[in-house]
Amino acid sequence: MNAHDPNLDGLAQLHYGDGDYVVLKPGRFVVCAVTGRQIPLDALRYWSIDLQEPYVGPGELMERAATA
Repeated sequence: MNAHDPNLDGLAQLHYGDGDYVVLKPGRFVVCAVTGRQIPLDALRYWSIDLQEPYVGPGELMERAATA
């Protein structure tokens, strides 16, 4: 899968693991569980394994951890 493939559009579905993720449905981005902002897959660095949610940055991860 190439993130720059013009045939890939929209929301990806991922399974978040320890240090990596598995693409279940190809797409260009996921949506931050806190802000609702789109996160391109090549910029995705923060997620919760337990909640299976992506986050745009460390602040959003910490915010979600405080409320979970």
